[in-house]
Amino acid sequence: MILITGATGNIGGATLAALVSSGTPVRALSRTERSWAPGVEGVTGDLDDADSLVRAAEGVEAVFLLSGYAGTERLLAALSAAGATRAVLLSSSSAPSGDLTNAVAKYHIESERTVQASGLEWTLLQPNSFMSNALQWAPQLADGDVIRGPFGSVPIATIDPADVGAVAALALTERGHAGRTYRLSGPESLLPEQQVEILGRVLGRGLRWEGWSDAEARRELEAQMPKPYVDAFFAFFVDGLIDETTVLPTVQEVLGRPPHTFDAWARANAEAFTRA
Repeated sequence: MILITGATGNIGGATLAALVSSGTPVRALSRTERSWAPGVEGVTGDLDDADSLVRAAEGVEAVFLLSGYAGTERLLAALSAAGATRAVLLSSSSAPSGDLTNAVAKYHIESERTVQASGLEWTLLQPNSFMSNALQWAPQLADGDVIRGPFGSVPIATIDPADVGAVAALALTERGHAGRTYRLSGPESLLPEQQVEILGRVLGRGLRWEGWSDAEARRELEAQMPKPYVDAFFAFFVDGLIDETTVLPTVQEVLGRPPHTFDAWARANAEAFTRA
């Protein structure tokens, strides 16, 4: 039995799907009761409520974890006591910076350290930004053909969540991944303008990118999230604290196939944009 936390999210859901398709017994954690696909055992619990997680650990061999939750250490202890042997953590490309003054990097670094100290065999996943972040453009597409956003001068080798989920599924089920840290990228480094051009071709629309100035970006982002997180993203994409531009070979090395392109991701998810 493999426990998937964050099972309704992009990466948790992709990991769950990869495991179900291989016939692996899976237990999915969610805050509220819900219906799951055949082959999935549901359990309720909150990653910020350690006590609610203990019952989820029974009979579990391996766990997929998300960074930044208060209950992680308690869950890992319960899993170890229940006989679990393996943990895979979804971390971030920001963790290698080691910058504990950065609000985003900090919680990923601390989560990595918690997992590494758990006594379980661990694997850390440090992916680039997700292709699915483009879904945040859907409301703008409902109003017209112009997409506006921050950091337009930074090319990023975004990654399909399905590729991250496939790597996670292998690390959860196969030997040879213990003690490994996998930095993951997509197969091509694209500017937002290039992503928008590809999306326009897929949707049959003449879409156009207009980048915010840094001042606009700060104003818009601070309306959406706390200032320390905005500062963190400026450190990433303006100051260059992280490198998400370099295309990495890791997905090919782990999965034995190339990662999906943005074009392939956009075609697979076109309906989400046409519903906007």
